[in-house]
Amino acid sequence: MTTDFSNKINILAEFYTLYGEEEKVKEFFEFNNIGLPLAWLSSEGLCEIKEDAKKYIAETWDIFLSVLDISKDEGFESLDEIMVLAKNWPTDQ
Repeated sequence: MTTDFSNKINILAEFYTLYGEEEKVKEFFEFNNIGLPLAWLSSEGLCEIKEDAKKYIAETWDIFLSVLDISKDEGFESLDEIMVLAKNWPTDQ
């Protein structure tokens, strides 16, 4: 089972909101400068996601899981669920 597209949007939007200013994920945010804002705009009801935009969000999602060293999309429903499993969440230690 993979994560529902609407959950991907909401999870990416929440991550974008919570960690957008974090230096430790700056490269991820810079590289995904289309997919993350699209997810946020959609989650706020400010835009509809067309087929072309879905590609950006899907790519951002795959990179997001990879950055956190999560090898399998297990049908996540929340950011908290992902962060518990994140093996590669950068820390300040």
